[in-house]
Amino acid sequence: MSGPLAGLKILDFTQALAGPFCTQNLSDLGAEVVKVEALDGGDLSRNSGPFHEADPEHRYSGYFQSINRGKKSLSVDLKTPEGVELIKTLVPQFDVVVENFRVGVMERLGLSYETLAALHPKLVYAAIRGFGDPRTGDSPYLDWPAYDVVAQAMGGMMGVTGLAGGQPIKIGPGVGDTVPALYAALGIVSAVLHARATGEGQFLDVAMVDAVLGVSERIVHQYSFGHQVPGPEGNHHPFLLPFGIYPAADGFVALACPGDAFFRALCPALGAPEILDEPEFATPKARAANRALVIERLSALTSVLTKAELQQRLGGVVPFGPVMNIDEIAHDAHFAARDMLAPIALPGFSEPMRVAGQPIKFARTPAAVMRRGPDLGEDTLAVLRDHGASEDDIRRWRSAGAIRED
Repeated sequence: MSGPLAGLKILDFTQALAGPFCTQNLSDLGAEVVKVEALDGGDLSRNSGPFHEADPEHRYSGYFQSINRGKKSLSVDLKTPEGVELIKTLVPQFDVVVENFRVGVMERLGLSYETLAALHPKLVYAAIRGFGDPRTGDSPYLDWPAYDVVAQAMGGMMGVTGLAGGQPIKIGPGVGDTVPALYAALGIVSAVLHARATGEGQFLDVAMVDAVLGVSERIVHQYSFGHQVPGPEGNHHPFLLPFGIYPAADGFVALACPGDAFFRALCPALGAPEILDEPEFATPKARAANRALVIERLSALTSVLTKAELQQRLGGVVPFGPVMNIDEIAHDAHFAARDMLAPIALPGFSEPMRVAGQPIKFARTPAAVMRRGPDLGEDTLAVLRDHGASEDDIRRWRSAGAIRED
């Protein structure tokens, strides 16, 4: 493994999106991530698709590959005493445990933070849950199940998303999962640094709804400083103008001109320098007082030009970007230059499949998508042997049904 986290070892009990997205990013950065999965079926995302036509047996789910690339798979039955024993044997050789079960699941399995920390005091134990963990804050909703849409709704993000004056709208990507995942990754690296400096491990958790509120920070200061309760804002910024989405002849583009200099460059680039002489547009204060008119006039100018034409006129002149779908992204030079559609080789496929690349770029310790996601239990024996399990232990765990024949 390469990357700045090379040497970091993570035992990953996560499922679905939030937890696996957290550990996937740590894997891209060089950590060794061993994914612990049930014997029957493993992570639910293995069966979620989409599946490529080159894979008629549905062995390689795009969803699973996207967020579990680079990991190893250890398949074990945690409902057996021997399976729990196996995990306890491994834990002292890992730096981090990550899980995103509901409160109490790991306790019922006999693998609570307290149990594992007693075996390995330097352990960093991270949990991602809908409403947090009682160790760090006793929310009245601790026992509630939560998914992305719940976190978006309760964390305040959905309340300001949608057409102005209209109903709230869910953001397309699963930010209620991926945002807490990124906070958790930051927390894990921070706690590991502390553990390496002091020898002291710790428990940390991220509540999905807390993370969504964290990145929706504007609504908090609007409420506290400005006594506002903002609603859906539509496609334009509540303070800045122009700063939003405008129509093109073949789609939409984003324009952002927070300073007067940008606006004075925008109008000539759109072929309408005369606007700058009109009193309603002459100053930022005048434009703010005529907000609807500014949006209307600019929309009329952009709507007769294609996205490509607007890009030729505005790219590099003002903050600008076309609203792009994935087909456009896949053919755009920027994302190619930045390795943001990363290839993974899958057995039986004539060409590489693509997953989202790693956005963090390091000059000296490059991060990257290392390899495909593992088959269920693919690395079980190798992980056990590499971490000191004897052949007698392996035979005993097999006999008890804690692991399967390879």
